[in-house]
Amino acid sequence: MSLTAKTLNEEEFFYGHKACAGCGGSLAVRIALKVLGEGAIAVLPAGCMSAVGFNFPQLCFGNNAMISTFAGTASMLTGVEAGLRAQGITNFHAVGFAGDGGTADIGIQALSGAIDRNDNILYICYDNEAYMNTGIQKSSLTPFGAKTTTTPAGKNIRGNLRPKKNMFEIAAAHGIAYAATASIGFLNDFMNKVEKASKIKGTKYIHVIAPCPTGWGTATDETIDFAKEIVECGLWYLAEYENEEFILNYKPTEFTDVEAYLRNQSRFAQLTDEDIQAVTASRDKKWESILKNYKVN
Repeated sequence: MSLTAKTLNEEEFFYGHKACAGCGGSLAVRIALKVLGEGAIAVLPAGCMSAVGFNFPQLCFGNNAMISTFAGTASMLTGVEAGLRAQGITNFHAVGFAGDGGTADIGIQALSGAIDRNDNILYICYDNEAYMNTGIQKSSLTPFGAKTTTTPAGKNIRGNLRPKKNMFEIAAAHGIAYAATASIGFLNDFMNKVEKASKIKGTKYIHVIAPCPTGWGTATDETIDFAKEIVECGLWYLAEYENEEFILNYKPTEFTDVEAYLRNQSRFAQLTDEDIQAVTASRDKKWESILKNYKVN
């Protein structure tokens, strides 16, 4: 039976944290741990969730959790899994929660190695599209045109000049056991992908969009709305990779307005009409590839 809000575990494993109001990352961690249950062993690198979740003397995790080096989320997960297995312990899930910078930049080497070894771990990237914990710096998952403290907007340059790295397809290119994209705006989809991943042996990677009101320049009560809208306007998509096959889980009947999605975030306030057209053209090109190469579920 598919998980829903009514069938989800009522016990809380991530609570009392110091995350900003409207934090999408904290919701992703909370929901994933409710799905995995008390047997989850969580590993978190330096980043938003370790900063808000480990505040001495208060630990905001109801299960076992530890901080890894910024680059070492996946390698520490490998050690956790191997150590518990060596002791004959089987009723656990080794799960990592890392942000976009800790995944696509600093942590990609360790993640690649874990996938290559096919370690029995679950790696979840909560993607808020910048290094939010340290002051909103650009990561390689920051989208084109976004203003950050390291990609400022001025007369000559209007924010980030580079496209967003596709970590989902990079993970899939390794021949990973299971990979998926998700959004906290589609919680049932995210919950069921976490549950599915927990039952698959080998390395699993889930990339979940988790808006950050502070860095995106949005209202704190609009986080879920933006997490839905990024999917509905086609700038993010819900998909899976399994058994060497890409599967599209959701195709909007008609894309909503890209310009409205971008203009309602202060990080994109500087974009020109030409920039908006470029973003839309890039979306259309990507969807041509998706519909050509992905099986539509």
